[in-house]
Amino acid sequence: MNAYTHGHHHTVVANHASRSAENSAAYLLPHLRPGLDLLDVGCGPGSITLDLARLVAPGRVVGLEYAEEALRLAREAAQEQGLADQVEFVTGDAHALDLPDASFDVVHAHQVMHHLTDPVSALREMGRVCRPDGVVAAREADYGAMTWFPDLDGLEQWRATYRAVSLHNGAHPDAGRRLRSLALQAGFAKVVSSASVWLYASAEEREFWGGGWARRTIESDFARQAVELGVATEADLRTMSEAWRRWADDESGWFSVLHGEVLCYAGP
Repeated sequence: MNAYTHGHHHTVVANHASRSAENSAAYLLPHLRPGLDLLDVGCGPGSITLDLARLVAPGRVVGLEYAEEALRLAREAAQEQGLADQVEFVTGDAHALDLPDASFDVVHAHQVMHHLTDPVSALREMGRVCRPDGVVAAREADYGAMTWFPDLDGLEQWRATYRAVSLHNGAHPDAGRRLRSLALQAGFAKVVSSASVWLYASAEEREFWGGGWARRTIESDFARQAVELGVATEADLRTMSEAWRRWADDESGWFSVLHGEVLCYAGP
């Protein structure tokens, strides 16, 4: 895998741990049933994985992640939720899955493709380990399509800086709009597309999203990479962080994150 733009600052992990099957995989849920075997690629701290595991129990579930710190948190969560016997968390590379052909009914990835140097090869690998009558599911954010109010120059500067760091890392910050194309390039015979959004507007939501980014913009690996690459100074990052803080404190604040989604099938 290429350099991870976000890093694993505690605010990043907290953001990822807030994700659930309901708020991040609703497009997939109608296709799940008890007894299916499921692989979650790029599972992070495992919050979506464990939700999916409950829906396919007693099916076998594997969460795959390259970062050991995230896997440690995932294993702890599985133990706390009584799912340790059903769910296995393993290290791995999405570009080269060390798993047998046709070993899962469902292969899922949430916000993984836009961090990869070669998302097409990752989708092919997901298809390889999926059974012929199974489904490969992916959901990706699109930074270029994010919208917010009020308009703040610091947030536009943040987006431009994030895109610059992400593109330097060989990643695809606008993968949401390209996800159908990526799936077709990976060779799937049938691709069903959809879209959904996260929306942050209440005081609690603004603090979670804006307050988290206010800290990430000056404390996380994203901040370090931006300075090292010369795409932002520390003063620039402080300006962006202050804009996030102003946005979070504004009662009229509104922020939407568009996601592209695909369900991919090997056959007609």
